[in-house]
Amino acid sequence: MNPLTKQSRSWYLVVTKPQSEFKAQENLLRQGYETYLPIVQNSRRRNGKNVKRTEAFFSRYLFISLDKETGNWAPIRSTVGVAGMVRFGGMPAEVPAIMIDNLKGNEDEFGLQSFDKKELAHGDKIEIIDGPFEGYQAIFQKMKSAERVSVLLDIVGKNTQVTLSVHELEIA
Repeated sequence: MNPLTKQSRSWYLVVTKPQSEFKAQENLLRQGYETYLPIVQNSRRRNGKNVKRTEAFFSRYLFISLDKETGNWAPIRSTVGVAGMVRFGGMPAEVPAIMIDNLKGNEDEFGLQSFDKKELAHGDKIEIIDGPFEGYQAIFQKMKSAERVSVLLDIVGKNTQVTLSVHELEIA
């Protein structure tokens, strides 16, 4: 690719249909577009088990690089998996290149967005996001194992020590 052409390109934001980020990217790549889809690995609870899933970092969005003057915009909207483009005042919204550079620079060796998880400390407030106590707030006590934690949960006005999976909580 000609370096001059590369400089006239900008990044734009494509809105995908629900849970179609990978499908939209695949179809855009097949048509010759340059895309970028930041991904992350999350743990989800399925049928009582924690399952790791690779997901889009920004749900329902991916980035596409186009030349503002000569890029072929027409096929994008009708691409399978694409719902449209983010627009302001009728014009596609340009994403700063530094944002794309920062996202790419934040990837680990597997291409996943990496971010440091804060280590829990005694007394931290946490929110239970899964299981029978979902929606409750608790106070972190200690790690019982790599996957289990002990928390204080206010049940009917009394603090009760409960053991939960680390996947059932997040820092409040």
